[in-house]
Amino acid sequence: MEFEELLSLVGDEPVFGTGLLLAGKRSPRYVRRQLSAWVASGKIWQLRRGLYALAPPYQQTPPHPFLVANRLVEGSYVSLQAALGYYGLIPEHVPVVTSVSTQRPGEWDTPLGTYLYRHIQPALLYGYRRERVAPGQHAFVASPAKALLDLAYLTPGGDSPEYLASLRLQNLDELDIGEMDELAHRAKKPKLLRTAQVVRALAREEEGDSAL
Repeated sequence: MEFEELLSLVGDEPVFGTGLLLAGKRSPRYVRRQLSAWVASGKIWQLRRGLYALAPPYQQTPPHPFLVANRLVEGSYVSLQAALGYYGLIPEHVPVVTSVSTQRPGEWDTPLGTYLYRHIQPALLYGYRRERVAPGQHAFVASPAKALLDLAYLTPGGDSPEYLASLRLQNLDELDIGEMDELAHRAKKPKLLRTAQVVRALAREEEGDSAL
């Protein structure tokens, strides 16, 4: 396989797996050897075993970090500070994308950035949705309410008024407090119920400040 053929096969796909290249009569060993050579030459980036992205200047469509996060660990969704920053609920730029999944926690350092994964119980794997994060790119992202609950759940003392105030939450009028209550009650976790109460109070306080 020549590199021009790879470019034709990949097209504008932001990331691609070896399965895309193994159609037909191609030898898997030959394809993997070619991929290793292109990685070594800097023409493509290896994100993990079996997952790649074209490197500039060959890259037609820069992959969105949330799409990469989903593809690195199947069955995960973006949450915590990464999702809160995406929705504009915290003021800070979040350089590391954190996701949650039912798999073991881990960290992937890739040419496209660092990706963290936190473990949650299967019973808590809900409250996310498919978001259009870039033209032609979609990713599973926690809703604003679930991202905040995930953060509180996975942070020691995350339900305390002091910790939640330290996040400097903003634009809380965009947060569905009713959904947060519903998700917290579904989890049946006292910590999350306390979190919802504190956030509700913070939202009332922000509303009162904006009325002044």
